[in-house]
Amino acid sequence: MIEIADVFRRFADSYLLAHGAAMPASHRRAIADIMACRTQVLGGHLWRCNQCSHEVFSYHSCKNRSCPKCHTKQTKDWLEARKAEMLPTDYFHVTVTVPEELRVLLRTNQRDGYALLMKAAADAVIELARDRRFVGGTVGVLAVLHTWTQQLTYHPHVHCLVTGGGVSDNGRDWYPARNGFLVPHKALAKLVRGKLKALLAKKCPDLIAPVAAWTKPWVVHITHWGQGEEAVIRYLARYVFRIAITNTRIVALDQRTVTIKYRQRGSSRGRTCRLQGHEFLRRFLQHVLPTGLHKVRYFGLWHPSKRHRAAQARLLLELERTTPSTAHPATTTTSEAGHQSAANSTEPRVCPHCRRGRLICIHRLTPKYALGP
Repeated sequence: MIEIADVFRRFADSYLLAHGAAMPASHRRAIADIMACRTQVLGGHLWRCNQCSHEVFSYHSCKNRSCPKCHTKQTKDWLEARKAEMLPTDYFHVTVTVPEELRVLLRTNQRDGYALLMKAAADAVIELARDRRFVGGTVGVLAVLHTWTQQLTYHPHVHCLVTGGGVSDNGRDWYPARNGFLVPHKALAKLVRGKLKALLAKKCPDLIAPVAAWTKPWVVHITHWGQGEEAVIRYLARYVFRIAITNTRIVALDQRTVTIKYRQRGSSRGRTCRLQGHEFLRRFLQHVLPTGLHKVRYFGLWHPSKRHRAAQARLLLELERTTPSTAHPATTTTSEAGHQSAANSTEPRVCPHCRRGRLICIHRLTPKYALGP
């Protein structure tokens, strides 16, 4: 399988020579980390089978958040932690897309622009949901920033997972969303637009956005996504740790071009796109976020300062269930699955050569003296 690291090894030197002087440090770091990921450069461990003495080299991952080969364990651990925080209620998926007129401004002011975009989207959802005509309480919002399309073009937007109900100001009552409806999408689009305009004017008064950005309709989608753990798996696993492109989508690589596959918007039909090597790197790197910028943020009922309210809401929902005893098996199953996963992670790995023996770690490979093949 062709990997992004292979593309970088072929084109990175010439790309850095042409554009390196103007590149942010985070872009340089992403290139270096992805090329070094799971190679002898980062060190690792040497494993030997206790039956056939077959040796296996296992190298460390780079842990860069733009790397397609990292974060499998981190994703599983994070999902398990989030399952404990999920409320037994319906959920909604809200997507807020920035108009084309604002993209240049956000691209050149990523640290402030992205943070304000996520805040504007979440605050608008929370404010509208508090209206008694819709929910009437404070909802929980988990916002995730994405900046790409299937063809890696720059397209900043925010995905929000929203609880299908909210808690009252005193924390004593839970108000569910009615009939699979959260808030009107047109009103939400206008409110997000207004809030982002006000936040940018306050935080970055020197920035001047095109007038059309504040007058044209914004695109907002609201989808009802079902209940509890199902929403966690379908939403969080799909969006939180996703990167711009995975290795499986690279179908061809030659001396000058890279061919990727994608799904056509609307029809969902498979298509391929051939890009020049430098163009592929440019498109990929524009989605590497600045160091320290959080792409996942919590608002409303899920904000760290509101955890006690979330705990109260969980109790209210459990009490409202017609059969409270049904909550216990699910909790036990999740707990048992967590223990089983932890147990499996400590079990010796099966030898890939003989399929009978177990691999035993016999040597630590340092980055300086990797001793790899």
